[in-house]
Amino acid sequence: MSPPVIPFDQGDALLDWLGLTDALAAGHSLPKAEIGDTFLYRDPDTLLSRAAWIDGLGMAVKTATIFPENADKPTINGGVSLYSDSDGTLDAIIDFHLVTKWKTAGDSLLAALHLAPENPQRILIVGAGTVAASVRAAFGAGFPNAAFSIWNRTPERASEFAKAHPDVTVEPDLEAAAHNADIIIGCTMATTPWLCGDWLRQGQHVNLIGAYRPDMREVDDTTLLRSRIYVDSFDTTVGHIGEVKIPLEAGTIAREHLLADYYDLPSFKPATDDITLFKNGGGAHLDLMTSRYILDRWRAR
Repeated sequence: MSPPVIPFDQGDALLDWLGLTDALAAGHSLPKAEIGDTFLYRDPDTLLSRAAWIDGLGMAVKTATIFPENADKPTINGGVSLYSDSDGTLDAIIDFHLVTKWKTAGDSLLAALHLAPENPQRILIVGAGTVAASVRAAFGAGFPNAAFSIWNRTPERASEFAKAHPDVTVEPDLEAAAHNADIIIGCTMATTPWLCGDWLRQGQHVNLIGAYRPDMREVDDTTLLRSRIYVDSFDTTVGHIGEVKIPLEAGTIAREHLLADYYDLPSFKPATDDITLFKNGGGAHLDLMTSRYILDRWRAR
């Protein structure tokens, strides 16, 4: 039998967010992943491949083609090849966008389920791009009693998002919205921090997705100094992502400020009045765990 090719729509219909967080937690109970990235360039285009191998789970290579000058089709395309851990044969080819959607939001949801205040009432999403929609779906599954709102640097984009998601309200004032929220989720491409630590109050959870380059940050130094900081992976955040890299190199925070990653998930247990901060760094090992979950649901359909 040929390995399946799992397209976005058919795969997406089979998945659920809490099931994915269980799969991510289980994946981190296995031996630590080996990961590696490779880049090839032909100006202005890029071929990025991210590989991971987890003993007991298998191997995955996630390849992205980035063609910024595409006019009539997406600028980012690709696929994920999933391989058997026992004999190295191809288990499946999975749509790139399916894996990315579920991995990105599921990664942040897993942290929030452990770090956010119990029964949060108000969740603020900052940034109205593609990730915001999957975040709304994921956190809605994780916190079904919460009310959602959104703030965006361009108010028109926030209004468009709210029209597509009628249960989400638009926030006109970021400072007031951030202070009132129980969970603040950053989904921006910011290189200059938009969240000020002086706005925060005890017991809040800040969950950062947007910054992924060494020059990118979503929060200021005060936010970091007031927070108990957790990451999904030390290997993919320290030295790689500006949210962590810049303040570490400046001496604003010390390495000891990063309390745990997912390979020590039992340590994600803050006190009730702590401000907690989670940095979502992604990584090929999370693509592998997500791809294996997708294939398991595909086979069980």
